[in-house]
Amino acid sequence: MKKVRTRFAPSPTGRMHVGNLRTALYAYLIAKHEGGDFLLRIEDTDQERLVEDAVDIIYRTLEKAGLSHDEGPDKDGGVGPYVQSERQAAGIYLEYAKKLIEKGEAYYCFCDKERLESLKTEVAGKEIVIYDKHCLSLTKEEVAEKLAAGVPYVIRQNNPTEGTTTFQDDIYGAITVDNGELDDMILIKSDGYPTYNFANVVDDHLMGITHVVRGNEYLSSSPKYNRLYEAFGWEVPVYVHCPLITDEEHKKLSKRCGHCSFEDLLEQGFLPETIINFVALLGWSPEEDREIYSLEELIQVFDYHHMSKAPSVFDYTKLKWMNGEYLKAMDFDKFYEMALPYLKEAITKDCDLKKIAAMVKTRIEVFPDIPSLVDFFEELPEYDTSMYAHKKMKTTPESSLEVLRELLPLLEAQEDYGNDALYALLMDYVAKKGCKNGFVLWPVRTAVSGKQMTPCGATEMMEIVGKEESLKRIQKAIEMLEKDNL
Repeated sequence: MKKVRTRFAPSPTGRMHVGNLRTALYAYLIAKHEGGDFLLRIEDTDQERLVEDAVDIIYRTLEKAGLSHDEGPDKDGGVGPYVQSERQAAGIYLEYAKKLIEKGEAYYCFCDKERLESLKTEVAGKEIVIYDKHCLSLTKEEVAEKLAAGVPYVIRQNNPTEGTTTFQDDIYGAITVDNGELDDMILIKSDGYPTYNFANVVDDHLMGITHVVRGNEYLSSSPKYNRLYEAFGWEVPVYVHCPLITDEEHKKLSKRCGHCSFEDLLEQGFLPETIINFVALLGWSPEEDREIYSLEELIQVFDYHHMSKAPSVFDYTKLKWMNGEYLKAMDFDKFYEMALPYLKEAITKDCDLKKIAAMVKTRIEVFPDIPSLVDFFEELPEYDTSMYAHKKMKTTPESSLEVLRELLPLLEAQEDYGNDALYALLMDYVAKKGCKNGFVLWPVRTAVSGKQMTPCGATEMMEIVGKEESLKRIQKAIEMLEKDNL
């Protein structure tokens, strides 16, 4: 059986879009599931769109995502160069384009910009050029004469205008198109560089690629690819077209959405493992009913035949939930190390940051959630006394004032401000008062934190802020409630 070889062939044009990351991930999983090779190839033929340092971004993204390539510009596997501009300089593409010309499957086109402008037509509200094969009728002598004179040219694919072309996609099945819809696409541009479509076919064949993973926007181009393979007499690879990724409003995920790239998501506090897990499920479903997978587990279970044809929604809420699950399962020491910068951002006082980290570990979804959750340890925020009213706890500002007044002397007399001792004191008060726990704990928690949502209970907070600060905050609460009750 032929060894599976897949490739990821990004253009160095900036940060890696989620769609491109998914292409890389699926190509990686297909290869690794079958014990095959995963290649990295840099497609820099569109020189105008190149972004400085973008190649570094590609390497950095793959490394952080855990998608280690077996061959690439930095790992020669014997089929390089792995950068298209270097392959172009070696004359590879022009050599193969000329082979097609000899077979009658391609031809030189010398039409200037003005003539091409005259061929513009409107299709579905979009202005396009449908080439009329004008230069196909040039004789060999005429072509040689123009080449010798240095007339600028492109090389076009010679597609039939009648009949149909059928190709097989492993997700979408057999797709047949009318040959009249196939324009004579450019293979070699006037600057000598190959087009994306042509370079892909040549490189995939020469590099022994068996499975081509790409977005379904390339479905319409597949017949042209197939005709190139057939013209050369090459074996056509397995096509795996991935479904569209949309936002929550079912519109194509825009590069301006704020969370469309891998690095955007890292900056928002998401773990690389979460992103990979989430992206794997954008268009693919496992057989078993679970959603949390490590990369190694994905390699074991990934079967691209279970991919969907329907668009996949980038559910940001689900991504945050998933990240929270990863944080809950994370080793505490690693969590503390990663959480520390966010804790220090909010707390400069001498506090037990490890204890606070343990409190927030199961309560956050992303690390940037931490500062707003713990900033009350640093300083009591401004708050409204209406917070003392809690339906479930059956508290009101009036009942809270009574509880805090009665507790204040008890808390002043308390020497041990450890969590257990404080909790025992409050529970003793609850028993004597004959009320529910929350009737007492809610006013204390509100007084000490000034927040409705906290990462811990009242006595845990008091242990961390200490006796002096706890009493100061409770005294302030009493004054605020007395003022409002006047």
